[in-house]
Amino acid sequence: MRLKLDENMPESLVESLEGLGHDVHTVPEEQLQGAPDAEVFRAAQAEARFLVTQDLDFSDTRQYAPGTHQGILLVRLINPSRRMLRSYVERLFIEQDVGSWERCFVVATDTKIRVRRP
Repeated sequence: MRLKLDENMPESLVESLEGLGHDVHTVPEEQLQGAPDAEVFRAAQAEARFLVTQDLDFSDTRQYAPGTHQGILLVRLINPSRRMLRSYVERLFIEQDVGSWERCFVVATDTKIRVRRP
């Protein structure tokens, strides 16, 4: 899966997700830190990448309707420390059929995963 990690995701995820066979780019490595959400979104779409973020601005499914993009994973944890985020996202990509999430809007919390399909 082609992924783009937002700046609010741990850089340490790159190595672990690449180790699982994913092609991972990050917002910081593309000098998009602090860029408007629309610019980050356009960059992800231009590269056909699934965006992984904690940014609630991407939760507006009217603006980011499933099927109109490569996919968005919004991670919402009660304790979003870097260590907890890395562990949780790694576990998601190991245990879930994330390939089926392409073009979907996915919200993953401590207690559930909701997938909105096109």
